[in-house]
Amino acid sequence: MNTLRYGIGIFLSALVLSACSSVFDKQVEWQNVKPEKFPVLTAIGQAPISLQNSQNKTQRMLMAIKASKIAAYAELAEQVYGQNINGSTTMSNLVLDNQQLQTSVRGIIRGAKVVKSYPVGDSYTTELSLDFKDVYEIYIATSNRKEIKHISYY
Repeated sequence: MNTLRYGIGIFLSALVLSACSSVFDKQVEWQNVKPEKFPVLTAIGQAPISLQNSQNKTQRMLMAIKASKIAAYAELAEQVYGQNINGSTTMSNLVLDNQQLQTSVRGIIRGAKVVKSYPVGDSYTTELSLDFKDVYEIYIATSNRKEIKHISYY
């Protein structure tokens, strides 16, 4: 019986002492650290004018402008996020039968700027730049920052 009381006493003492642990008596607030240097990425997109699906010359030009801008954004996304590459090869009787390679890019680009947009022969070219200082400032402005309202110590 004394052994049981002694065991319960040790258990309760450990429980009380663990409640006073330093793990639960403070709050740590983190702050973002601004990098010293920010990279600037550039990308070029091109689209053929004559292959655009329209009979009107001006409309083909506008469609090529838009397509070249989209191609430049896709190149920026490749630089920022990388490419997902899937491949498969089929063999039959130890002879290569079929080989396929598929790539995809997925991401959000914010803060890119059009540097130049111009025709080159029968194609239209768009140059973009992405300054990561602008990306950092957009991130800081849109992050859900909170301030301490009250601290309770236990």
